[in-house]
Amino acid sequence: MKAKSTFTVIFFTRKSRSKTNELSIYVRITVKGRRSEMSLKRNVQTGQWDSARNRGRGSTEPIKNLNAYLDEVYNKLLQCHKELIEEDMVISSEAIKSRYLGEDDNSRTLNELIAYHNGNMAHVLKPGTMKNYRTTERYLYGFLLQKRKLSDIHLKQLNYRFIVDFEHYLRTHKNKKKQLVLTNNGVMKHLERFKKMVNLAIKLEWMQKNPFSQFQLKYNKYDRQYLNERELALIEETEFTIGRLQRIKDCFVFSCYTGLSYVDVKDLTQNNIVKGIDNNHWIYTKREKTDEQVKVPVLPKAWTILEKYRIAQEMEEGKLLPISSNQKTNAYLKEIAMACGIKKNLTFHVGRHTFATTVMLSNGVPIETVSKLLGHAKLSTTQIYARVVESKISEDIGNLLERFRQKEENRSA
Repeated sequence: MKAKSTFTVIFFTRKSRSKTNELSIYVRITVKGRRSEMSLKRNVQTGQWDSARNRGRGSTEPIKNLNAYLDEVYNKLLQCHKELIEEDMVISSEAIKSRYLGEDDNSRTLNELIAYHNGNMAHVLKPGTMKNYRTTERYLYGFLLQKRKLSDIHLKQLNYRFIVDFEHYLRTHKNKKKQLVLTNNGVMKHLERFKKMVNLAIKLEWMQKNPFSQFQLKYNKYDRQYLNERELALIEETEFTIGRLQRIKDCFVFSCYTGLSYVDVKDLTQNNIVKGIDNNHWIYTKREKTDEQVKVPVLPKAWTILEKYRIAQEMEEGKLLPISSNQKTNAYLKEIAMACGIKKNLTFHVGRHTFATTVMLSNGVPIETVSKLLGHAKLSTTQIYARVVESKISEDIGNLLERFRQKEENRSA
């Protein structure tokens, strides 16, 4: 005897409450004898429903469209049943109905993922990093509204094409002046943040498949901008009559001789200045970005700048240096570069790069020491700076050739 199926889907009708000559169409899901029903929001004329086939009767265009829709519903319900089996979930008529309607726990949406991520990560990530995630969020919502005409999307609908289309949207996005907003690496950063959110959804078991599995992030490699000895000396020796430029110049030079980032310079107080075991002054602080402990010796030129502003700053707010907002600081540095005839794109972070290359590596300080001074968690991060110090490479090769020459002289002696 053939076993009775434990899972069935049938379509049926009930008399319409509003129109006597119409029937309202429903679908019934049955699992192990237990039923769940839902209205399909479709109607059909009384004489156009075939009760034996549970489909519309006739060959008119409206009936063909209705039957195609019913077939689509049927296939989707079968797919929901299959998904629940593959996910080792409890199979019931209500579970299949909820999966179809997108109301179960495994039908989470992108909005829910973003809200969960930002709500939890706000206590883990730095404010600057969270600001970047919120920018990525705005681009995602903009893409959904403009390109998909949606305000939200189920996570199970995210696929490779969604990623590729989102990438294209980022690459072609323009501001009000019709200018492209993002570079390649800017696009990759947004995709990287989106990928991290998707990975979180997979860990939470909100998604089964990773739409990024076949997608590769491709960054363009750039040499880090830094000042050479001549350019650094040029800025140091230039005195500005405009107070704001002179103050920012001093703060920038301080960064060039300490390797501190903008936020670490801004937050520097007298408590960060201590006497080391060598009886010299050191800066003890934690990097805002990585939370790594940093211990930097205060070189003479950096100490001179601290002494210059010490009394005025302590009286004002306890901070050691008179630095402006990050945006204004970088704007003033553009003026300083122009006044000094420096063609490079001068930002405050260039000071940190200059410390690593011109001040440290070029003068023979081992890369392991530079890594500690910069507060890098990985040596590989510091090696990015080492690749661009050509003068140091030339000097090392010169020393090698000199040793070869001495060995030849010793052999012939």
